[in-house]
Amino acid sequence: MNRPIRSFVLRQGRTTPAQGRALEQLYPKYGIAFSDQQIASTRNAPLVLEIGSGMGETTIEIAKGHPETDFIAIEVHGPGVGSLLNRIEAEKLANLRVVRHDAVEVLERMVPDGALAAIHLFFPDPWPKKRHHKRRLVQPAFASLVAGKLRGGGIVHAATDWPDYAEQIAAVFSANSSFVKSEGGFASRPATKFEKRGLRLGNPVRDLVFIRR
Repeated sequence: MNRPIRSFVLRQGRTTPAQGRALEQLYPKYGIAFSDQQIASTRNAPLVLEIGSGMGETTIEIAKGHPETDFIAIEVHGPGVGSLLNRIEAEKLANLRVVRHDAVEVLERMVPDGALAAIHLFFPDPWPKKRHHKRRLVQPAFASLVAGKLRGGGIVHAATDWPDYAEQIAAVFSANSSFVKSEGGFASRPATKFEKRGLRLGNPVRDLVFIRR
């Protein structure tokens, strides 16, 4: 049996006591367990999926700024999930939930077709070495999967500070007839720590936005 190529490696790092408590106590409150049960909206609101929410700073700011929208953040790394859970609790956000699992499997098994208003993909792992490019999340099969989950007019908003990955993202979505390039995203994007680090290193940050036809 062929194993799927993962776009991530579980570099867990150190989980702080506060993050550990959040994973134990807050995930049952704000998390969604991975399963074959499709995610159902509890209200008539747009649904936005963020892939790779990291430590959650940007996720929280966007969700706070759009209380009329429901957000689901997907992250695999324990410290990041714990940090985000603590932020949700501190802000008492009712419109943000977390799934700790592989984003592709969540899209395939938990997201109904045509359910999403937007997908946010901010600073995905660039896998800079050429031999590792096959691990990059944005590939033709991913674009096709995303196309099925977005509603008409839905948006993919990606950001990266790796020029060749930006070119790959642009090429993949431009080659898919379900998408057309746009200039504006679903929501303004606060700067992430990855973006700030990239700017300090002199790396150009590119935002790429595509609309589902």
